[in-house]
Amino acid sequence: MHKKLRHLTHQILTTQEEERKKISRELHDEVVQTLVGINVELSSLMHGNTSEVEHLKEKIARTQRLVEDSVDSVHRFARDLRPAVLDDLGLIPALHAFCKSLPARKNLKIHLTAFSGVEKLESDRRIVLYRVAQEALTNVARHARATTVKISILKIGDKLRMEIRDNGKAFSVRKILHAKSKRLGLVGMKERVEMVDGSFTIESTPGKGTVVRAEIPFIAGKSIK
Repeated sequence: MHKKLRHLTHQILTTQEEERKKISRELHDEVVQTLVGINVELSSLMHGNTSEVEHLKEKIARTQRLVEDSVDSVHRFARDLRPAVLDDLGLIPALHAFCKSLPARKNLKIHLTAFSGVEKLESDRRIVLYRVAQEALTNVARHARATTVKISILKIGDKLRMEIRDNGKAFSVRKILHAKSKRLGLVGMKERVEMVDGSFTIESTPGKGTVVRAEIPFIAGKSIK
């Protein structure tokens, strides 16, 4: 049963990633293009000279601002679903981009050091590392009250280890993982790492903060274009 459950989880997470990628592309290629087109039309009306348009200028300007906000929201939504930079440029640029986009970025210093060969890792393994980092950093920003986060990606023997270490407030890992209403983000990170035959641990110590650690076999795939 455990083996079947893991296989099912693998299928669900893999399908979820493919759907994220599809929705992200569609949001960017269709919805954003439509919103930009609307804004162009509004802009042309703004520069008209008829008396009727003059009365509409203030309303058009407000509408333009709404469209611009909508474009930003869709970009953010698409990036969270599946950042194009992850597929186009690789894991390290995607992590840099995500760190810059965190709402708590101004009050949080994030340091990233990474083994450059991580980009040779199989695509599904890079995705796993990205999702773990995404969830861990989101949790830090929302709950930890940390001022510093250190992300390290190192190759140790035939394995790759990613650590996300913060100096925020601690929590009971055992209590969270065994609670009736489990925090699905933590469970999801563990499932993703185990899906690629890796190991996942969380250590949280009062006065020291939290360390999220994912270790996976280093299996090379296609290089990033």
